[in-house]
Amino acid sequence: MCNFRLIVCLGAALSTATAFAQVNSQSNLGSQIAQSGAIAYVYIAAGPGGGNPNKVYAYSANTNGTLTAISGSPFAFNIGYMAVNGKYLMGIANDPNTPDINAFKIGTNGALTYSTSTDYAKYNNPGGTECGAAGSVRFDHTGADLYVQEFDGTPACANDLIASFKVNTSNGSLTYLGDAVDGAFPGVYNPPAITANNEYGYSAANSACMYYAIYGFQQESNGLFNNLNETYNQPTPSPGIRAYVADFLATDPSNHLAVLEQPANPPGCASGAFKVASYTVDGSGNLTTSDTYKTMPTSSVQSAYDMKMSPSGELVAIAGQEGLQVFHFNGGSSVSHYTKLLTSDPIVQMFWDNNNHLYAISHSAGKLFVFTITPTAHTQAAGSPYSLGDAQYIIVQPLTKQ
Repeated sequence: MCNFRLIVCLGAALSTATAFAQVNSQSNLGSQIAQSGAIAYVYIAAGPGGGNPNKVYAYSANTNGTLTAISGSPFAFNIGYMAVNGKYLMGIANDPNTPDINAFKIGTNGALTYSTSTDYAKYNNPGGTECGAAGSVRFDHTGADLYVQEFDGTPACANDLIASFKVNTSNGSLTYLGDAVDGAFPGVYNPPAITANNEYGYSAANSACMYYAIYGFQQESNGLFNNLNETYNQPTPSPGIRAYVADFLATDPSNHLAVLEQPANPPGCASGAFKVASYTVDGSGNLTTSDTYKTMPTSSVQSAYDMKMSPSGELVAIAGQEGLQVFHFNGGSSVSHYTKLLTSDPIVQMFWDNNNHLYAISHSAGKLFVFTITPTAHTQAAGSPYSLGDAQYIIVQPLTKQ
């Protein structure tokens, strides 16, 4: 399995399983559709390598998935992981000595303008030296609340957490709400995949099949995510292994989870294929699956870096060292096979728009892929793949509603 901490330290662009889509609001961007015909804006943080600063490459996407560079791109903003809410792009400062979340205003043509920064580390280790390093960042579906996964950010500067922030709509500054998963082991590696009603979030952690868990969170009325002591069962394993361990997960619009499962004989992993399970979230946030080794399809991606659900909830994509593969997601019923590997280039991060396009970056190959994928057909968009050099992180701002 992927050593997430090592990859973050090396600066590779490994995204983690997410909510079923980025914020779909077009309340701040509706005029752009009539002006430009764009259906999404695509932002990629990339750099020349060698520790040099990143820049943000910005594109507008047309209905057929072709991309056009936005005026002013690339923007000289040295950021890493990103999230969007229709008005702001939030980017984690790509500098370990600058623990900031930077807010950029999304202009009427998709151009980015710096607005403000928030120091997230100052809320850790009160009274002592600031600590914590942000891994990735996620909005809830309203775009009002922001969740930041941090390494070593607890009061002891030793454990991982999810920090909650309220977004100031006037300038993008952040108000700290609190933390979740203080002191938990092995620590939350991923930001929460959030259910469609924003009530619950889930994050999978797997440390070499020795320490593993699905962490649950419940959103309070003010936007704070608190720990949720949910229950969950595991799919029935095949003969010769003792368990399937959750590696990545993604939510659909109907309170279900797709979960990539690794075969395990705790306290270690087992040989065998990774499988894809479906879970149902009940009214209390508990998770249940009826899947077994016989009902779960096999993933061709065995070293996963990312997992994303389409906005419709009908498709789930898995990306990793072996490439990119898409499955049919069927709600509470078992996941089913759809595509073979759409590319064999390693894919480190990807996002959907609301028009059946999936945008995926390969760090090692220096490429941006654009696919048009529906439940019945899949093609690579004209012009894809695009050459991007040291592509590291990607985010997509849909301009049309699902």
